Amino acid sequence: MQILDANNPHIRRALQILVTLFWPVTNVFAQPAAQSSSSTSIFSPASTPADTIFGLSLFVLAITGVIFLIVASLLVYSAIKFRRRANDDGREPPQIYGSNQVELAWTVIPVLIVVVLFLTTARVIHEVQDAPRPPGTIEVTVVGHQFWWEFRYLQYGFVATNELHVPVSDPKQPTPTFLTLLSADTDHSFWVPRLAGKTDLIPNHPNSMWIDPHETGVYLGQCAQYCGTQHAKMLLRVYVEPRADFDRWVQAQRQPVAANLSMDTSAAEGRRMFETTACINCHVVAGTVANGRFGPDLTHLMSRDTIASGAAPNTRENLRLWIENPDAIKPGSLMPAMNLSKQEFDRMTAYLLTLH
Repeated sequence: MQILDANNPHIRRALQILVTLFWPVTNVFAQPAAQSSSSTSIFSPASTPADTIFGLSLFVLAITGVIFLIVASLLVYSAIKFRRRANDDGREPPQIYGSNQVELAWTVIPVLIVVVLFLTTARVIHEVQDAPRPPGTIEVTVVGHQFWWEFRYLQYGFVATNELHVPVSDPKQPTPTFLTLLSADTDHSFWVPRLAGKTDLIPNHPNSMWIDPHETGVYLGQCAQYCGTQHAKMLLRVYVEPRADFDRWVQAQRQPVAANLSMDTSAAEGRRMFETTACINCHVVAGTVANGRFGPDLTHLMSRDTIASGAAPNTRENLRLWIENPDAIKPGSLMPAMNLSKQEFDRMTAYLLTLH
């Protein structure tokens, strides 16, 4: 099976050279390090599952590329060699029937190609799906909702929303993150192109996948399965951090909202409004009476860079607009518009801005 190992650096280099002969995007392979961590290019993998799939795709593309070149060359040769000539008398050329050599060739060669592709693909599937879980593995349960992501860090006892944080994995001492994928409503698909392949979230059918990012940074992803009106804005962000930074983030996320949190009059009034309206039927704010289950956890809302599942930056202006008129940012979202006065919107926003 060593000859089928597309992850061998010498084989991969040879495949890349072969691919660039007929593939126009040569700059993808010439400068893979130039990709930023926020890129969604599948040609710059930063995690073992994505790298393994990328190696397989190069191997398959190289084989099919060779087939294309051979077939195209034969077609061009035949078109030139047997073209109609000026002295052609129009007679039918000699007919050859029942060539055992030709029939054997076009049967055996495709079978061998399919067997090679099957064995290589089976090896990659086994490596990705049956990977062992070393000590220190991070486990996160991912729940897809219309149209946002819920990340349950059960081993740490808290829930995050839309922005997944994981520690960077050292190849010498791997720290992979294993994800259990669930759906709360309809089919979704978890896809961060630089970290792993697509995996579906199906109601009543748990799936799983794993990532082990080798570089710190922010990796962008998307729901890759049409799930309703706002499917296109069901975005996600994966923050890959040094282990010390990840541990600090975990400690901060485990803290509830302090009951005696100091806040100005406007924010205090906003909290009272939040806790006496329909907001608490959908949202959770740990340490308060808000214990809903239908919407995102807001306990540490202001620790996030975005709102509305990545649809807008998390600023005071966007947050106020999101509360007042969700359809202005995300048409078709399931969050209802709040019928409040301008002053009440300002107070509600002031309270949410305290949720760090």
